[in-house]
Amino acid sequence: MALKLVLNTLLLPEKRAAIFATKGVIAMALSLFVAMYLHLDRPYWAMVSAIFLQIRPESGLVIEKGIIQIIGSVAGGLFGLMILDVFSPYPLIALTLLALWIALNAGLAATVRSMNFTYAFAMCGMTAGMVVLLVMSSASDTNSQTAFSIAQARISELCVGSVCAVLVSRLFWPVTVIAGLRMSARTTINKTMQYLALELDTEGSHEARHQHADQILESLMAMTDNASAAFYEGPQGPGRSRAITLLCNRVMSLLSMAQILGRFQRNHPELMSESFSQLLTRMRSGFLRVAEVTDYDQAYRENQQLRRQILDYGERLDQSPLETRMTQTAAELVTALSLVLRAYQALAVPDQTLSSATRLQPHREPLLGAVNALRSGLVFVCGAVVWMTTGSYAALMMMILPVVFSIMFSRLPGAVLSVVFKRLFIGALAGIPAGLVALSLLARSSGDYEVLVLVLALPYFLGLLLLANRPTLPFGLGFCIPFTIIVRPGPAMSFSADTSVSIGLGILAGIAALYAVFSLVTPPGTKRLQRRLLQATARDLKELLQHDSPRDWYNGRMGERLLKLSNYDMASGSKDRNMTDLGFTGLNLGHAILTVQHYLKEMPSEAVEDAFIRWHQTTADTYLSVARGEQTGLFEGACDELLSSIHSAGGEAKTRDMIEGICNRLQLTFERTATSMQPANG
Repeated sequence: MALKLVLNTLLLPEKRAAIFATKGVIAMALSLFVAMYLHLDRPYWAMVSAIFLQIRPESGLVIEKGIIQIIGSVAGGLFGLMILDVFSPYPLIALTLLALWIALNAGLAATVRSMNFTYAFAMCGMTAGMVVLLVMSSASDTNSQTAFSIAQARISELCVGSVCAVLVSRLFWPVTVIAGLRMSARTTINKTMQYLALELDTEGSHEARHQHADQILESLMAMTDNASAAFYEGPQGPGRSRAITLLCNRVMSLLSMAQILGRFQRNHPELMSESFSQLLTRMRSGFLRVAEVTDYDQAYRENQQLRRQILDYGERLDQSPLETRMTQTAAELVTALSLVLRAYQALAVPDQTLSSATRLQPHREPLLGAVNALRSGLVFVCGAVVWMTTGSYAALMMMILPVVFSIMFSRLPGAVLSVVFKRLFIGALAGIPAGLVALSLLARSSGDYEVLVLVLALPYFLGLLLLANRPTLPFGLGFCIPFTIIVRPGPAMSFSADTSVSIGLGILAGIAALYAVFSLVTPPGTKRLQRRLLQATARDLKELLQHDSPRDWYNGRMGERLLKLSNYDMASGSKDRNMTDLGFTGLNLGHAILTVQHYLKEMPSEAVEDAFIRWHQTTADTYLSVARGEQTGLFEGACDELLSSIHSAGGEAKTRDMIEGICNRLQLTFERTATSMQPANG
């Protein structure tokens, strides 16, 4: 299957892949020319830098990665110089500090989602390693001035590659981030409309709802990762970046409110009036109409018409407190949808009146960071042991490239990692004979720049074709970088076959060590990580009111958390998806707490405020209790206390009905959740 995939990519390339590969060849040729013109002693590292920047070809992403690469390279180079300045007489201490630095960067890389920012930490670790190891490998004839010159050269080479890649990305067949974001946003809105309709469909399946929710969450996190890069695409870039952030944040609110209405309709139909059931049916039809239209104005009108229907229904006086609250939830849902549609339109027509929102944040799990740090540190130590034993230059590659790969791929799931490392190894294996053939051709030539480009263009073009498609990306990355380091294009090339083969074998050994370390050092078990995600959600619920924009802050915190719970559920083979449902319950609770606080703002009573604080904290504690399948009864008591304090303070009947409706809904949710979790914990 993999071989067929590679052959199809190479022999029948898509137009997009051919353009991508052509741009990549131009970028590497330009970086080689500039590095040679500046008389940098290892110009091939500029080409390696240019290769890494080709992984995502959109202009904004390339610019962002280029800036980040330069910052990471400078930071890593400065740290490497510090190690050399203080510990050059003590190589063992220097290597230990370098291993700790690489482990630190690997751990920090686990705190970010964007591949660009992950790459920054990889460059920070790699540049420090290059500076220290290249100086130490020739320690007999180096001093502080030589060390600085080597560090300056390495940083310069990486910066040259970054700048050349950015220029080519902007000048040749430019592809913008915003074009992809607009397409993704339209798809996400349609998926969200379909999900809302599914939630309100009494005959909809549990599996279909979760499938749509999973796809929406994945799309939201991908758009969030790319939104920062839109900032670099012209004067309208910052506004469009804010629009994407607002869209993603408000879609999280839509998911929360849709869950509330859907669960109420499915699990407690006896508490619904016939008229409210008909309202939900009209809402479902309205969402489907919004999904079908392609014109923004028409979609906005459809949503506004739906909003008027809901507001008119809310004027009825025959509703129970619970149904009153559900009607208000429906009105809030269509209001949030209006903001989503406006944010989408702002991607094409800038809208300065749109408010800003908190970006969806990566979930920072210290345990995963520690595992990533340990893995990368061990990979470096394996290479260091071989290098100190043999003194071979090839062993240096075991200490540099595998470390970069370990940081770049650390966030991938275990099953995916196995496939990636195997394809990376196969690509590197193919790079050895290709490098030897290229060296034999170049050995018979004059060695001029033009000849270098003519000989190397074809293998790079083929490697970049593989790099252009996500399934074959590891093959392309595994081929291009080892091929470059084996050939080492530049004025001081070595044509020794023995040296080239030993370098190639060193890279293969490093990838094998990387695979072994990742197989031996695995993340904590899924159940433990799920529990920690729920505990983090409960902590955020307790801290919710300490932030200036709590709703946006909480939506931002819950985005990747929900996606992780969903992925863990799917990986465990769970069909009931209880943990995913618990995650959505946590999202709903945050919105419920904020709604109660909103209703109590106009009631300046110390007794009410104290009762609300206790109710708020009890809600978060009860969330963890029901996640264990336990019902303590404390939440019911907190609700009674809150409602009594409102009555004693002379609160309006409508306010009391709204809060009573929220309490009733949450009691039903907690009872249902505790019951569903008991078999899982039994």
